[in-house]
Amino acid sequence: MRADARRNRDRLVSAAVRAFSDGRPEVTLEAVARDAGVGIGTLYRHFPTREALVEAAYRTELARLCDAAGELLADRPPERALRAWMDRFVAYATAKRGMADALRALVASGGDPFAETRGRLLAAVASLLDAGVRAGTVRDDVEADDVLASLSGVSLAAGDAAQAGRMLDLLAHGLITRPPR
Repeated sequence: MRADARRNRDRLVSAAVRAFSDGRPEVTLEAVARDAGVGIGTLYRHFPTREALVEAAYRTELARLCDAAGELLADRPPERALRAWMDRFVAYATAKRGMADALRALVASGGDPFAETRGRLLAAVASLLDAGVRAGTVRDDVEADDVLASLSGVSLAAGDAAQAGRMLDLLAHGLITRPPR
């Protein structure tokens, strides 16, 4: 793909994530193209259907979240990387809730955007936990599946971002073997 085509595609996906995450009932493809600064023909060249755009937006957000685990581990201690990733997970879950109508329509049309979601999320959580166990800062008796379920619960139960942060602090505190450095 040419560099300009790649930039256009990336701008379209970013615009779609913003539009679909807002939870507006009927986001038009024309509005997504306009927000991305491209014409509707460019949108359709990259995404021949609305469903293809929704799926690309969802998968891009999932990839950003999962890739963040390694990025965070590269520049901070594992227990802090885990806590920072938890914030990103809640933001991802919030965006996904905003995309609910678009994702339901995608599933109704036969798409399966969630096919690899759980496995990728579990791998990201496991990498963070494993790094913490190796560093001696995260308990070794914690399952990635339990952490993922807990994060999902926080994202659903929290009334606002401040409460989510406090709940994540409690969860993170329960995972560490000693206070963060």
